[in-house]
Order: sequence, then structure tokens, then C-alpha cells
Amino acid sequence: MTQKESSSSVFPKRFVSILFGAAAIAMAFSSLLRNSSVFATPQTSSSTETGIDVLEQENFAPLRGKHVGLITNQTGVDSQGHRTIDVLAHADGVKLVAIFSPEHGIQGKADAAVENATDPETALTIYSLYGKTQKPTDQMLQGVDALVFDIQGAGVRFYTYITTMGYAMEAASKLKIPFFVLDRPDPLGGEKIVGPMLDRERISFVGYFPMPLMYAMTVGELAKMFNAENQTGVELHVIALKNWQRRQTYDQTGLTWVPPSPNLRTVTEAFLYPGVEILQPAGVSVGRGTATPFEQVGAPWIQSDALMRSLEPRQVPGVRFTATSFTPAEGLYSGNLCSGVKIEVTDRNTFDPVRMGLEIADALHRQYPDRFQVIRLADLLGSEAAVEALIHYQPPADIIKSWDNDLKTFRNLRAKYLIYD
Repeated sequence: MTQKESSSSVFPKRFVSILFGAAAIAMAFSSLLRNSSVFATPQTSSSTETGIDVLEQENFAPLRGKHVGLITNQTGVDSQGHRTIDVLAHADGVKLVAIFSPEHGIQGKADAAVENATDPETALTIYSLYGKTQKPTDQMLQGVDALVFDIQGAGVRFYTYITTMGYAMEAASKLKIPFFVLDRPDPLGGEKIVGPMLDRERISFVGYFPMPLMYAMTVGELAKMFNAENQTGVELHVIALKNWQRRQTYDQTGLTWVPPSPNLRTVTEAFLYPGVEILQPAGVSVGRGTATPFEQVGAPWIQSDALMRSLEPRQVPGVRFTATSFTPAEGLYSGNLCSGVKIEVTDRNTFDPVRMGLEIADALHRQYPDRFQVIRLADLLGSEAAVEALIHYQPPADIIKSWDNDLKTFRNLRAKYLIYD
């Protein structure tokens, strides 16, 4: 009997059936995407195995004899759909003693600050790292002698899960607790690096490290870079992926897509997210509170036809815009009719989400200078120089070209910490 077979027998039947149903729905949708002509991708001969799968294959050897604290959420599942929480709680020789959750909480459904809670299956405390504190405290880590991170990231600099990892590494280093990353793929693939470098003075919870907006690294590779470049000094162990290559995006891995947060419901939305999300601080709805977040942009003061007339001649590679209107049920402009554009990716290979976002921003800045707060793009874009260039109507293509030297420098830095080919 394999370790996976033996561990699955300890889970309550109702829990397995719920997970199986959710996984079946997600896998059906993922299959639909893979069979789409737009997103047709070469299939791999075997599925990617994540860090938790590899840890199970190793019979939990790296964690045997340890009292474990686990940082995770709903994305922390193995290939059979079992929560990493339950896998570790029932692993021979491992004692799970504490659980930590990031932004959106342990189930990935909250869009506000999260309180501490209790896990119903294990009766362990779930300490929120997106509430009164964003970093594990000494008290939370009392009795922990190994801290484990298992969360699927989005491949985007301002997505806060990687900051949570960085903060947790700092806390572990302070108490000399070994830190284990159960690696997961970069859903956008491990090759495409785009966007400006984060200004050092803008390091924050939505920008932990000076790097491009899309960095093309797994969380394990990021942990290695953070540890070395920030001189964190934690004893770091990365449980590496198996059967993953840098060219592979998430829907090429054979893994089931589990939405990492409430509005990243599909792989398509994950690809649109880096370029669309940067627009929200400037005063537009990005589709939150609708069935298709990040697939549309609008506001009550936008005229769709006028915006389309500005976007069509730009011939933004790999994307199609169509006029649309929608009424968000929550978030910005909740209950108000918004006009704008629907966004459809037509060629993922040529699509640059940041280029698309800058083109939309430039169009809105020119048409609605009193309504579109272009200066607020710096909140997530992370570059004062890029925003200044937009303010002064420099073409987005020229702005992107100005990042070449910085991106070359980052590529050289990043190369030192890559694990996969």
C-alpha cells in the first residue's frame, strides 16, 4: 500500500466526497480550457507533482520528529485533493501543532481582515496573518520547530501570499526555526518576465522585494532569492516539484486549478490579473462583483464606444477588446451600471498583460483626465518613473522599452536561484 493510499483512509468519507466533487468540477473546467483553440497547449506525458506530493513520497522524512506549524489555505492540497493540513496531521512521526492563514483566510473566501479561527477537522488554532498581525509572532510560534509553507501563488509581485512567505521566513529566522517550502508552479509559466522593477521605497505588503511585476519564479525559487538577497538567514529547505518545466503554464501541468483567491477563478483570469488589477486604484471597476472579474474594465463615467475607438488602433498583441456594460454586485461602483470593455486573450504567446494595462491606462488618461487617477497606478505598478511617463503621455511601448536594462539585471540575479529548467 502506498503512503497516499494509507493516508487517504483516515479522512472522513464526507470530506473526501466534497473534495472529489469540487475537484471534478475544476478538472472539467480545466479540460475545457486546454481544449480551447485559443489556449491550445502541448500536453505533458505526466502531471506535475507539487511539494506536498513529493513529501508524501518521501514518507515525510524531512519533517519526522518535528512539531510543525503550517502556513496554508484552500490551495494547499495534494494530487488526491487532500488538504495539506490533514495530510500532515495524520503523517507518521510528524506533529502538526499550529496553522497559519494568509489574506482571504484558510478557505480563500474573505475579502477583508481575517480573525483567528479553529480548524474543525484537527481542532487546531488557525492564526490569521491578515488581521491584527501580518507576521507570525513569537507566541504563535511557541512549540513550533519547523515552519512549512504550502500556498499556490499567482506569479505576480503584488499578490500578497509571497509577502506572507517572506515575513514568515523572517520570523522563523529570528527564532532559528527551519523553514520548508512545499513548492508549486508559477501559474503564468517560468519564462515571461514583464513589468517595471519595484521602487525600493515602495517595498510594502504588496511589494516585498524589488523585482518586476511578473517574475517567472516558483515560490520555492523566490524563497531562495529572498533568503539570500535580504540576508534573512533562515535555514531554508525547498521540497521541489517533479515533472515541471519553465515553459509550462498552470493548465499544462495536469494539476487541478484551485482559485487562490475569490476573484482568480480561472487560469484565464490569472493571466489577465497583472495588467487589469493595476487599474483599479485609479478609479475603475475591474469586474469584481461580477461573474467574470479581470475580464472587463469599466466605470459609470466611461463611454464604451469612445474607449474602443482609442484602443482598436493600438493593435495590442494577443488580445481583443469589445464594448460592454456590467453592474458590479460588490466592490467599486457596486450597484451602478458601468460601461467599458470586455477583454479576451486571443494569443497567450504574444500577450503581455502589463502592455495591455498601460494601453488602457493611457487611453483613459487621455479621455478622462479628471476622472481617471493615473497617479494611483503607482500603488501596484510600483514605479514612479513609469507613472510619470504615462502622465506626460509617453507611448506605452516606449515606457516598456525603458525597462530593458533593469530586467536584464534582474534576469542575471534571478538565474542564481532557479531550480528548474
